[in-house]
Amino acid sequence: MIQIAGAPGVPNTENRRCHSQFMEFNTLCLILSIAAVVLCAVFFAAGILYRKKVAEKQIGSAEEEAKRIINEAIKGGENKKREMLLEAKEEIHKSRSEYEREVKERRAEVSKQERRLQQKEEALDKKIDLHEKKEDELAKRIAAIDKKQEEVESLKRSQMEVLEKISGLTQEEAKAYILKGVEENVRHETAMKIKEIEAQMKEEADQTAREIIATAIQRCAADHAAETTVSVVPLPNDEMKGRIIGREGRNIRTLETITGVDLIIDDTPEAITVSSFDPVRREVARLALEKLIADGRIHPTRIEDMVEKARREVDHTIKVEGERATFETGVHNLHPELIKLLGRQKYRTSYGQNVLNHSIEVAHIAGLMASELGVDVTLAKRAGLLHDLGKSVDHEMEGSHVQLGVELAKKYKENPVVINAIEAHHGDVEPQTTIACLVQAADAISAARPGARRENVENYIRRLEKLEELTNSFPGVEKAYAIQAGREVRVMVKPEEVTEDNMILLAHDLAKKIESELEYPGQIKVNVIRETKAVEYAK
Repeated sequence: MIQIAGAPGVPNTENRRCHSQFMEFNTLCLILSIAAVVLCAVFFAAGILYRKKVAEKQIGSAEEEAKRIINEAIKGGENKKREMLLEAKEEIHKSRSEYEREVKERRAEVSKQERRLQQKEEALDKKIDLHEKKEDELAKRIAAIDKKQEEVESLKRSQMEVLEKISGLTQEEAKAYILKGVEENVRHETAMKIKEIEAQMKEEADQTAREIIATAIQRCAADHAAETTVSVVPLPNDEMKGRIIGREGRNIRTLETITGVDLIIDDTPEAITVSSFDPVRREVARLALEKLIADGRIHPTRIEDMVEKARREVDHTIKVEGERATFETGVHNLHPELIKLLGRQKYRTSYGQNVLNHSIEVAHIAGLMASELGVDVTLAKRAGLLHDLGKSVDHEMEGSHVQLGVELAKKYKENPVVINAIEAHHGDVEPQTTIACLVQAADAISAARPGARRENVENYIRRLEKLEELTNSFPGVEKAYAIQAGREVRVMVKPEEVTEDNMILLAHDLAKKIESELEYPGQIKVNVIRETKAVEYAK
């Protein structure tokens, strides 16, 4: 521990010695500090010199490397330049070759087109020369025709003068005389035509009345009987008649009351007649009677049971027949009630033609014609099958079969095309679609087929042959065809023999000849056709 000088108890010599040591220590430290600073300055200067030398050396080597890189870049650029020049020359040579080839091809094509144009020009020149020659010939012909026309006019005037001298009448007076005769003839023809139309209207009215009455009688049961409204049930013996009548007539009254038919028991041996204008009722009664006869037990309770069984059997038959019609025609997705109504058509007839078979035939014919015309075949068959739907219902619904068919089709959400076809198939409304027209035609075809409805086929064929034979007997007639079931005859005349004016006279003469020599229902349309063709070929 160093004590401070001047302190009490410490000798002065010791203090002086310590102070001298302290001063020496400070001097030494100062010397060492200065030496260290000098050494640092020397080492710093030496480092700077060394760094400078190293940097100068690196800069020199970098400049040499840069010179070397520049020289190599210059050499590489010159080589690349020479390569690019060579490639450019090759590309230019190649392009020049392709261009020369294309030029040659185009020149060849142009030369071909020039030759074609030259040929066309030559052909046009020939055609122009030919047309000029034809024009010259036509001019000459026209001149000759004009000359002949003048001669004809002159000859006509001279003949008219001669005729006026002979007849003592002027041209105007002769015209008036001829017109008066024609007017009288036309008046006579008009009167005859009016008479014919009146007779036809009466006949058609009677026919329509008969159709309406027949349909009404068929749909409505009445107290009158006809041959077409009865069914005969055979009996095993005459004793069965008494059992059917029953005690005090109870059995027969029960059967008539339940079925709604009339049972006629007369002197006919081993037979009983079932009479009704409703075919369904008549069929139910017939089946029930047959079941009772086969069973042998005949009393009111048994009659009720058998009638109910027969009714179910008839209903089943109606359903089966409706399904058969839809399957046969390929018409699907019908409402079940419509199928039943179709089945009821099995028991309906029109002029002896079964309505169900007629509807199936109309569906097939309409489908065939629709396929030929590119119309929807399925829809056409559907409309043809349902066109007589109104004939299926009974007298409970009032109206014509067309109106009833339309109401039923609307009720069961049928297609509007089908509804229009039903409504228009007898011409009640205008057909709005092609299918409606096809159903009209198919209905007429089915009804007009030989033998479809009550008509002698031999007489039908004989009438057609006689009609064609009579028509072919006239001069100038080339061909004659009887169509529309003998309701129309189409006559093809020779154009070089029959003029346009003579066609009217020929049609009139044919109609008069047919009226005088043939017997036929209604009327026959005489259609005279004259065809003139002009054919030329463009070369």
